[in-house]
Formats: sequence, structure tokens, C-alpha cells
Amino acid sequence: MRDFRSILDDDKIYYFDGGYGTLLQGRGLPAGLSPELWGLKEPDVIRSVHRDYLEAGADILTTNTFGGSRPKLGLNADPFELNRAMTAIAREVAGDRAFVAASIGPTGHFVKPLGEMTFRELVEIFKEQIRGCVAGGADLILGETLFDLAEAKAVVIAARLVCDLPVAVSMTFEGEASLTGTSPQTFVDTMQNMGVDLIGTNCSAGPEQMRDTLRSWAPRLETPTFAEANAGLPELDGNGNTVFRLQPEPFAEQAAGFAELGAKFIGGCCGTTPDHIRALRNKVGDALWRRPVKTDNAQLVLTSRSVSVPIGFDHPGVIIGERINPTGKKQLTAEFQDSLFAEAHRFAAEQVEQGAPVLDVNVGAPLVDEVQLLPELIVSLLGRTTAPLSIDSNDPAAVEAGLWAYPGSPLVNSISGEPGKMERLGPLCKLFGAPFILLPIVGKKLPVTASERLAVIADLLARADALGIPRRLIMVDALALTVSSKPEAARHSMEVMRHCRDEWGLPTTIGLSNISFGLPARELLNSTFLALSMGAGLCSFISNPNSARIQESLHAAEVLLGRDPQAARYIDKFSGWVGGGGAQAASAPAAKSGGPSLPPVQAAVVKGDKDNVVKLVEAELEKGMAAMSIVNDLLIPGILVVGDKYEAKEYFLPQLLQSAETMQTAFQRLKPLLEEDGNAGDRPVVIMATVEGDIHDIGKNIVCLMLKNYGFEVVDLGKDVPAARIVDAAEEHNAALIGLSALMTTTMVRMEDTVKMVAERGLSAKVIIGGAVVTEKFCNAIGADGWSTDAVAAVKLAQRLTQ
Repeated sequence: MRDFRSILDDDKIYYFDGGYGTLLQGRGLPAGLSPELWGLKEPDVIRSVHRDYLEAGADILTTNTFGGSRPKLGLNADPFELNRAMTAIAREVAGDRAFVAASIGPTGHFVKPLGEMTFRELVEIFKEQIRGCVAGGADLILGETLFDLAEAKAVVIAARLVCDLPVAVSMTFEGEASLTGTSPQTFVDTMQNMGVDLIGTNCSAGPEQMRDTLRSWAPRLETPTFAEANAGLPELDGNGNTVFRLQPEPFAEQAAGFAELGAKFIGGCCGTTPDHIRALRNKVGDALWRRPVKTDNAQLVLTSRSVSVPIGFDHPGVIIGERINPTGKKQLTAEFQDSLFAEAHRFAAEQVEQGAPVLDVNVGAPLVDEVQLLPELIVSLLGRTTAPLSIDSNDPAAVEAGLWAYPGSPLVNSISGEPGKMERLGPLCKLFGAPFILLPIVGKKLPVTASERLAVIADLLARADALGIPRRLIMVDALALTVSSKPEAARHSMEVMRHCRDEWGLPTTIGLSNISFGLPARELLNSTFLALSMGAGLCSFISNPNSARIQESLHAAEVLLGRDPQAARYIDKFSGWVGGGGAQAASAPAAKSGGPSLPPVQAAVVKGDKDNVVKLVEAELEKGMAAMSIVNDLLIPGILVVGDKYEAKEYFLPQLLQSAETMQTAFQRLKPLLEEDGNAGDRPVVIMATVEGDIHDIGKNIVCLMLKNYGFEVVDLGKDVPAARIVDAAEEHNAALIGLSALMTTTMVRMEDTVKMVAERGLSAKVIIGGAVVTEKFCNAIGADGWSTDAVAAVKLAQRLTQ
């Protein structure tokens, strides 16, 4: 069989296989049992499914290892041996007729701050699984149905640390974003920074809905893509079995359109069969692959979990906020020495509100262990801001620790010509997909002239090229030396910017304020230098965004450089302008996290300000406000705002969880006072559980947290819970509601067991259901009292049913 990479650039369209769950159920897989563990006992059945897909025309067979990680299999299983055995079966069937893709699915765990697992632990879990797949003969590693960007990154890093096989990664989206808020474009930007071989989307939707995903990630797309849609949405048939109604021919008719949108590989997901793949292949026929044409030529892209910040000659200049740096800041230094972050959080929020799309993060202070503190600060910022971060440290070990904590593509500030630094940090930036600032300094002498700087840059670029580091990860620091001692310094900096743009196509950045050191009216010099530099090709700059003159020069230059169509951003910001650097000169954009009009406690909930909410609650108590009034008039209205923002897609799961935890922190302070006043009251009891056979509980846990914030008493029974235990708990606690969760089509049918048992015992408890595969039609079919698509909708449903 050819190397998989050899087909990525040809003009053919290739075909993945389709779904496995419903096929295996039809061939004897008991409901709720792990397909992977069952496959060890029934290898001939697994072999027969692979063979059917091969005969249907599949070019890539997917291994029966989707749930083959240790958290999914349990402690008694041997992940290496299971993955080796399942991959060997696919390899045996494929022979030289098809490639074998090692399926790597989600673990069911979030990394910090969304969950308790560290990123390193997640990578180790995937490494164990991937080693087995490699030993079994896989041709490529396929991370699929992933819904969190950090987990997608973990699959790629694990694969790169274990083998040199091609890596394909597929994310599932719910409308415009994944569960944790990643858009298709941000997913593509991050995966391309990591250099993955194939980018895709699967599950979650039928072919018609998946077209929107393919369109939305197209502007900066350079990597071949694949798409694997479901055969519609799951329903229950008359016998209580899960079925997908979209038949092979209409599925093929719709999915064939993926090729027109640039997909090089097409296949199927839940509910699709060999007949679907056969029909799809026949429909597409001999059509040739047409590589999509990029419409956005950003030179470099930084990403957080939910935001992309493109940097380039056709994009607006990017402010990299400089204030999270202890140099010259006594309070920030003192807090870092005590491992506290309140001041850093305040600087982050202020800089974002003042218009900084990227935040530089530096913890370098006396008596501070940067290796420990830098990743801790990064994790704490992840739940508070969506702005991409710049990891700033002179200690390579601290930079590496920071990279292990970040879910997207951060900026590394910086890699200089110091001996060994490129060799130490360059490969790490390549592995993690982290763009970096190339600093043209060798030794202690600063290069004064442009020619001196360009010679250092050329040498560093050659070293980066030798390490296989792509140019899309490199931004050059043009070096700002003070004009008070070197009058020609600004001119040489701009010459470097022009050369990087015109000869190398590389973006540049600069520490803006250095240019004016030792001179009066520094902002006047800084802002003038900024405008001149942007004309010379400067793409970003490290600065304090709270400067009227800097904001004026930045936005005016964007208009004059033709990068602000119809001067829309300029007009929006300066329609009330008053000359001379007055208060209206550069008004910051209104905060999206609650605005100044909200009471402090309510605003803290909306912003997720967990650090300060107790102090704010104490202030209200000192003013004489009753504990119950704080709950009813401040906390609950705050979480209602958060719910509205979540539904409007202004907030995503990280912000929702941060706000929910902030409210819980405040409530815990008030709880003793409520009990003293007799206001704790009887709260409606909700029994929550993931149904029998299903070990996924991420969604359930989020719903539990939100229900508690809205005044419900939650009894969480955990995952893989039999119906009898759920109903027993409802009876014991006199529950008003039972909430059931299921992620898989094979386990969602167990929800009906609870509904029937509640009716048999004559309980008054209402049953609500939720999960990725649950629909209104399914809810009605099993007789449940309601269903929801997310945590906010679940709370509203619970409130309505308990009124």
C-alpha cells in the first residue's frame, strides 16, 4: 500500500467508510456494551463489517477503537493490546486495497480549567492508545468526533510523540461552534499551525447542515479536508430501536455536494452503512478534486479556544497588551510571589476592553518560580478571557510549561539568537503549533543597523528551516532602540519591517515604547512611530492599549492603508472625537461582559470574577443588604444574563462554567446566613444520572452545576446508572424531577426504562432527558416530560416543570 501522504496532493477524491454502531448492534452487539471490548470477543463480526465497507468502495477503513482509551475502557482493560488487536483486524481486511485509519475518540474528560485532568495526562492517555494502533498496522491516526480544541491538540501531540504517521483530526460542531466554543475557522487555524495532514468534520448533523461548516472554514484553508455526515438525526422505530431515516440514495445526493465545497475525502458517520458509501461513490463518480482557493492570506494566526486573531499585511494592526508583566509593578509582583492573580485578571479584563486582541503574559519577578507559576496563570486566564495569549519568558522551561497548559495556538515571546535557544524552543513551537517572535539578538550586543539585524534574522531563519519549522509560525521583532541615544534607530527598524514584508513575506512586531525612552511626550513619539511603521509593514506591536494617541494613530493608519472598508471601525470609534487626547479621543469599546451599569455582585457573576465575588458580597452585607436579597436581586439576575449570552452564542462553555462557579462561590458565603434566617427553604430535588451502559457525564455535570445555581437541590448518581437505582433515589428523596443523560445512540434507549418504571410506581416526578443524540421526537416516543439541548435550556425546562 502506498504511503497515505502520497495521495494528499493528487486530484482524486477518496472515500472513508461509514458508521459502525448500528451495524454492530444489528450483528449482535448488546445495548450499552463497549463495541471495542465486545469486538475482542467477536473479531469475526468486526472483520465482516470492515469487509462490507471495503466491498462497497471505501478507500479508508476505520478501526474499531473509537472508545479505546483507558478512561473509556476501565482500569481492568489493556488499552495497548485492545487497540493493537482491533487495528490488526482492519489491516488484515484492508490488505493493499485500502488504508487503515486508527480511530481515536474523546475520553469523556475536560482538561483544566473546564475539568480536573491536566493536558499532559490527556496526552499520555492518547499515547497509550496510539501505540497499540501503530503496532497493529495503522496507516494514519484519526482523531474524530472531538468537541474540545484542547483534546484535538492532545491527539495530535500524542501521535507526533509516538510515531511519524500522518495525522487527521475531525471536530463535531453544534451549529456555528463546538461544545466548548470553537468555530470551524479557529479549529482549522489551530490544526494548520500544528501541521496536521488532514482536517475534517463528522457526526452532529446530516449532509445539508454540514455544508455550512465546510463553507465557514474555507477562507484560510490550505490543508486537504474530509466530511462524514450522519444519515439524518436518530429516531426510535416501533420496536424501540434507534434508527437513522436518511436512505443511501438521498444521503449520496446530499453528501456529494461536499466535493463541490472542496472536500477531498468523503464518508459517513452515525446511521450510514456500506450501502450509503456505495451510493455516495457512485454519485460522485469520476469527479476530480478541486483544491479550494484561499481568500484570506493572513501571514500568521493566533488562537484561543474560541477566537482567531489573524496577523498580516492585509489585516488590522494587532495590539499585544503588555501590562501583565511585573516589571515596575509592586502589587503585581507581590501577588505573583504569593501565587495570586487578582491584579493579573484585572489587567487582562481592562486590556481586552481597551481593544487589545492578544495579551502578553509574563511572571518574571524575584522569588517567583516561573516554571510553576506561568502555567498556573495561563490556566486561570483561560476561563476569564477569550483573547489569545502571548507566553513571555526568558526561561525555556517556563515557556514549555506554558505551552503544556494552553488549548490553542499561543504566541511565544520570544526566540533569540542565544546559543541553543532555537534548537530548544523551535521544535516545541512546531509540536504545539505555537507561532513565535524571532528576536534578532545574539549575545549582549544589540544590532544597531538594519543590515546587522537582517543578517541575524537570515541566520535564525536558516536554523528554523533546518528544524522543519514552517514560516507560518514566525513573526520578526524589528527591534525598537531608543532614538534619544541612536537617532537613526527608527529608520533602521522600518527598513527591517520593509525587508521582512517584501523579501521574506514575514510579519513583524515591535516593543513600541522602547523608541521614546528618555524623552518627554513619549506618547507623541510612540504614536507617530507607529503610524510610520504600519506603512512600512508592521503588523503588530506590544503596547499598553490604554493610550488615546496610540488608538488614534492605529485606527487612522488603518483607514489610510485601505484596511478599514468605508472607515467603519474608525467612524464607530471616533464619531465623538475631541482633539488633543481628550477623554473622547479613543473611547474603549463597551465591555461585553456585563457593562458598567450592572451592580458589582451581578457584574462579577456575568464576568466570572470568582476572585472578587466574595469581597463584593461582603460589601453588600456591610451595607445592610439581606443574604436572601443578594441571592434574588443580584446572583440570580446575573446568572440569567449569562444564560442569555450563552443562548445568543456570545458566551460558550468556558464562560458559562466560570460564571456558574463564581455564583457558587458567592452562594457558599451566603448559605450559613440563609440557614440562620430560615431562608434556606425546601428546594425542588432533581435526581441526575447518565443511563445504564453510558459512561459519558460531561454534559450531565454541567447541568448539575447550573441547576444548583438556580436553587435546585441536585442528587447526582453519576454515570452508568441502572433505571431501578434512579427511581429508588427519586422515591427516597421525594424528587420533583429526574434528569437523564445519554451520549450514544446505543444507550439512549435505556432512558425509556426509567420513564416506564416511574409510571409503574406511580411517582409524581417528571422525567427530562438530554444528550447529543436526543431529539423531541425521541422524547415524545418514550413518554418523557421534556428534553433539552444544553444546560441553559435544561434549567428553563426544570423551572417550568416545577412551577
